[in-house]
Amino acid sequence: MSKKYSRRQFLKRTLATTSTTILASTLGYLYARYYEPRLIEVSIYNITHPLIPPTFHNKKIVQFSDTHIGHHFDLEQLNRVVDKINEQKPDLVFFTGDLMDEPNKYAATNHLVPILSRIQAPLGKFAIYGNHDHGGYGSEIYKNLMKQTNFTLLMNSSIDIVMNENKITVAGLDDVMLGRPDFSKTFHGIVPSTYTILLAHEPDIAERAAEMGAHLQLSGHSHGGQIQLPFFGPLITPPLGSKYYEGNHLVGNNQMQLYVNRGLGTTRLPLRFLSKPEISVYTLQSGEL
Repeated sequence: MSKKYSRRQFLKRTLATTSTTILASTLGYLYARYYEPRLIEVSIYNITHPLIPPTFHNKKIVQFSDTHIGHHFDLEQLNRVVDKINEQKPDLVFFTGDLMDEPNKYAATNHLVPILSRIQAPLGKFAIYGNHDHGGYGSEIYKNLMKQTNFTLLMNSSIDIVMNENKITVAGLDDVMLGRPDFSKTFHGIVPSTYTILLAHEPDIAERAAEMGAHLQLSGHSHGGQIQLPFFGPLITPPLGSKYYEGNHLVGNNQMQLYVNRGLGTTRLPLRFLSKPEISVYTLQSGEL
């Protein structure tokens, strides 16, 4: 026997459903706008490879990325990020691009210098260009800022990190979207038997990086999609950040490890949902031990 509802009951149920939907939408927006963007997750990984020398065993790398300062990411938040980085006591720090959302429009660049200078890493601090660092005629602004804060800016170049006559190599590719990336120049002179870490802003160039001989690629750019839905994944991903939009992947015949950091800030929409801001910590493990 079917159950009949009076007009009053029908209206009450309709109102209840509508109110619940509005409330859920409102709470979801408030969470995505004001809460999750400040929930920094520290992701911990161990990196084991036979080419990592014993002298680099247990050396710690911290990666941060995509702060997009000026687009709903302020100096207080950056100070908090720096505190979290230093809490990890890193040996190496890598920034993988997109420091300011619009470098030529950000008026407080000088205030960034003392904050970024606080980052401590005895084996060095290294950075690469992201597309926003080049955008809006920001290339020189970003370059000068990195120099002032004791970051080594790698642009289609590499550098050896030497300890007790052993070494690993850190390479940095110029931004693929707005820069002038040159894989041959980036990997020129790198000995294949040397453990090589590539910093590349856009993760979807990983297959080419693996072909060139990188053993580990660290990227950002995608923000994890910023907004993800359960069982669906990210709603929108940027160019060259769609195939690999977050997390750990093995790429190519040499099984190069790729880690895609979700970044710390936001762009376009100041929202994050199921895609928390992230600082990544990697501990090197020598395969020779």
